[in-house]
Amino acid sequence: MLSHPLLITGVLALNILLAEWLVMRTRLKHLGTALLVILITAVVANLGIIPAATNAPPLYDGIFQYIAPLSIFYLLLEVNLKNLKAAGMPMLLMFLLGSAGTVAGVWVGMQLINGPERIGSMYAPLGGMFTGTYTGGSVNFNAVALHYEVMKEGRLFAGAVAVDNIITALWMGITILAPKLLQIRFPRNRQLLEQEQVDLTRQDESESINPLHLSILLALGCMTLGISEISAAWFKSMGMGVPAILILTTLALVLAQFPQIRQLRGARLMGLFSVYVFLAVIGAYCELSALGGIGQLAVYLLLFALALVAIHALLLFGAAALFRVDWDIASVASQANIGGSSTALALAKSLNRADLMLPAILVGSLGNGLGTYLGFLMAQWLS
Repeated sequence: MLSHPLLITGVLALNILLAEWLVMRTRLKHLGTALLVILITAVVANLGIIPAATNAPPLYDGIFQYIAPLSIFYLLLEVNLKNLKAAGMPMLLMFLLGSAGTVAGVWVGMQLINGPERIGSMYAPLGGMFTGTYTGGSVNFNAVALHYEVMKEGRLFAGAVAVDNIITALWMGITILAPKLLQIRFPRNRQLLEQEQVDLTRQDESESINPLHLSILLALGCMTLGISEISAAWFKSMGMGVPAILILTTLALVLAQFPQIRQLRGARLMGLFSVYVFLAVIGAYCELSALGGIGQLAVYLLLFALALVAIHALLLFGAAALFRVDWDIASVASQANIGGSSTALALAKSLNRADLMLPAILVGSLGNGLGTYLGFLMAQWLS
């Protein structure tokens, strides 16, 4: 078994490489890089090539403590709150209703499966994770998981990621078909939104970077993370439990409002790669001995997630029906909640709604920021 931290890091990077290759070249692309990274590293760890959970090296804790929060910081640097007015009031209202539906759905889902008994002590953080991810994407999912150390429960975390991927893929198909079917049964006039210029290449995972921007991003990330940890310790000494990751999220959103920060190239690339490194370690925590009960747990997680999105859909599309909102707008807003800005953009393209492409990105970005706060609130409420 490899024990040197540099050799382990090299294997983690190779696992990410293999996952990316499988996504680009094989039918496994439907699983997505995130889930494949977890599965590949789980196999490698269980084969004894790198350490697993029972003999986890300090490297793994370092990745949880530093790399994972930095991934959240870098991905949030794309959120420009000033542009939200360009999304249009109908899109914003549908998105916020969808977020409320997610919150209600998490509560209903937990009651349905009896979360405390079926999930265990991590049921409240899990509810917060799904609140976050179905408000605006996986950035929020990871933020809540990091604070409550859910990632060290390899079986639960891996099952949650798998269910999240399944539901996200399923919901993409539903939101493609739903507006077409609903338009036939309940016709609506199209509400064309004003088209604006936007750099859609920012949604691509390929991004150029130079040493100047790299050094600025590294300095910003490290200093902000340090300030967040120092601030959290100060709040704790004052008797207030403010999570460091919540402080980091707030600082990232503040920095993202400066054009000079958003123009730095490479933040998305650094954020995505950091997420994959973090997920690779999650895979290493998935020992076969701990995965014995994943089948039954996965069923409960799936029932919970299905109930969640059913309530979300009922509230959002019910409101769209009541107020005669364009079905396309409702579908893109829902997809921005469940899948984030990238899948919402893809949906707008597939519906041939160029006017909804920018709003899709903007409300998805709003979800990246809002989801972490809602996730922590839900975790506290359930506990």
